[in-house]
Amino acid sequence: MTQQHFPANREIEMVVLALQVFQVLFLWVHDWIPLGRLNDVAAVRSQDTTRRLVTVTLIQGVPWTIGLCFSLLHFRQPYPDWLYDWLVISYGLLLIGQIRAWWIPYLFRPEPKRAARYQIMFGKTYSFLPPRNRMVPNTAHILLHLATVATLIFLLMK
Repeated sequence: MTQQHFPANREIEMVVLALQVFQVLFLWVHDWIPLGRLNDVAAVRSQDTTRRLVTVTLIQGVPWTIGLCFSLLHFRQPYPDWLYDWLVISYGLLLIGQIRAWWIPYLFRPEPKRAARYQIMFGKTYSFLPPRNRMVPNTAHILLHLATVATLIFLLMK
């Protein structure tokens, strides 16, 4: 018999759903739709071909969209094991990728090629942290990273 997981209460379920919606929308649109100083679509496109951008968007959008769709299908019901595991694993992997791509090079180990590429792609976007190792995480990505951490915290509060 499978164990039922999450949500512990309806408020937590609504928070997790809202976080998922934010992240899924961000992952699908941040390289395609101009969002003022939060992104620079032209700069991103200067670094990647349309084919690569489509591939990256699919890779970074589909798994979390699946999780969101099934979370909505199980709205107000306990999540089955497979869905709970899908969410924890997929958001855990997303966080690992975010740490690898942004925080390790920013805080610990300079990556000059990544820093140069990110400077072109994100140099005109809004950021509030000081530059370090020739990098600075922009505000949009920091919001995504905080949402990922929050999602995992709320999921683990089962």
